[in-house]
Amino acid sequence: MSAFTANELDASGGLVIHDGVIAEVLAAGPEPSIPCDEVSDASRHVMIPGLVNTHHHFYQTLTRAWAPVVSTELFPWLVNLYPVWARLTPRDLELATTVALAELLLSGCTTAADHHYLFPDGLEEAIDVEVSVMRSLGMRGMLTRGSMSLGEDDGGLPPQRVVQDPEAILEDSNRLIDRYHERGDGAEITIGLAPCSPFSVTRSLMAETAALAASRDVRLHTHLAETLDEEEFCLQIFGLRPVDYLEDVGWLTDRTWLAHGIHFSDEEITRLGAAGTAVAHCPTSNMRLASGMARAVELEAAGSPVGLGVDGSASNDASNMILEARQALYLQRLRCGAAAVMPEMALGWATRGSARALGRSDIGELRPGLQADLALFTVDALRFSGSHDPLAALLLCGADRADRVMVGGRWRVVDGAIPGLDLEALVAEHGAAARRLVFSS
Repeated sequence: MSAFTANELDASGGLVIHDGVIAEVLAAGPEPSIPCDEVSDASRHVMIPGLVNTHHHFYQTLTRAWAPVVSTELFPWLVNLYPVWARLTPRDLELATTVALAELLLSGCTTAADHHYLFPDGLEEAIDVEVSVMRSLGMRGMLTRGSMSLGEDDGGLPPQRVVQDPEAILEDSNRLIDRYHERGDGAEITIGLAPCSPFSVTRSLMAETAALAASRDVRLHTHLAETLDEEEFCLQIFGLRPVDYLEDVGWLTDRTWLAHGIHFSDEEITRLGAAGTAVAHCPTSNMRLASGMARAVELEAAGSPVGLGVDGSASNDASNMILEARQALYLQRLRCGAAAVMPEMALGWATRGSARALGRSDIGELRPGLQADLALFTVDALRFSGSHDPLAALLLCGADRADRVMVGGRWRVVDGAIPGLDLEALVAEHGAAARRLVFSS
C-alpha cells in the first residue's frame, strides 16, 4: 500500500483505528501492537488523510454552467446570478447541499466549509438545512453564517431583496453558535461567521462580527482580494486597500481565513503571515473567472496557513477536492516552477494546510491521536496504466473518485458509492429544481 500521511510518518503498513481515532501508524513489516477485531485490505490502494475543503457555496450547484455567465468575470457574474439565487427555497437548498456534499465525499473529502450568505424571505434557516444534510451524510462541516448588509441602494453590489439588517444577522449568528457549534477534538459541526465581502457588507457589520467572533471564540471568514475590481471598490468606498481595511475592522488575526487572497503585495503577504491569517486557495474558480493567481507558496512561507477550496459550483462547476489539488499543483507551478511545487505540497494544502485554515489540529494528517478521517484511491484504471509513482499518479494522472472514504472510523464511501444514497433520484430532482430556479419568472 502507498500512503501520504501529511507528516514524517510512514503508513505503508496501514493504520490501527480505535473508537474513531488513529491508534497506531504502521510502516511496512511490523505487526500492530494492539489487537484488531476487523481488518480491511487496502493493499491495492493509495491512502491519504481525508481531504478538507475550506471554501464552498453549496447552493450554487443549482446554477452550474449557466449560459449567461459562462464567460464573464466576477462582478457581472454576480449581478446576473443574484436575482436567480434570490428565488431559492429550503428544498432547493437541501437538494443543492446534498449534491455538493455527495460530490465532495466521493472525491475523498471528509470535512467541508460552506459560506452561505443568502437569506431571502423563507430561507431564514438556511444553515439549519445544511446541518441536517451534513449529519445525514456523516461528514464534518464548518458552516459559516454569511451575511450581506450593503445593497445597491447604498453603493453595494447585491440587490436590496437579498440583504439583511445587521441586528438580524448578529442575532441569528448567536442562535446558530448556541445551537450547533461543537468544540474540541472530533467536532462534527462547527459554526463560523462570514460577512460575504467588502462590497456587500458595511464596515460596521465587519467590525461587530469580529467582536462577536472573539467573544464567542469562533472563526471568521470572508472573500478578500479576489479581483482588482474589489481592490478599486475598497479604495473608493473605504479609502483603504483590502488588507488595510481588514486590519481596520479587526480581522487581521489568526482567527480569520480568507477566500481567494489573490491580489496581495509583498508587504501585505508579510503582514498576513505575521498575523497567522489563513488563505483558502481556489485555483479552478480563479481561472474560470479570470481573477488571477494566488501566491500560495509565498503566503505559506510567510506564515499563513494555506488550504484549498473548490469554491462555488457556479464558478468551478464541480465539487471535487482531489481534482482541486491537481489544479493547485499546476497553477502554482506556473508561478514558481515545477521543482518548487511537488505533488506532496499540493496534497499538504488539501489536508494539513486546510485543517489549519479551519483552526483544527485533530484532522488533516494520519497520526496517532488524530481522527480516523481518510480516503483510499485505486490506481488501476486505464488513465493510470503505465504510472510508476502511485502517490504522484493521484494528481498527475487525474484521480477523480475515491474507492473508500472513512470519517471518524466509519466508512462513508464503499466501493466508490455512498451507502443509502440514491444518486439517480437525487440527480433527477436536483436537475428539475435547477431548471425551475433558472427559468421561473
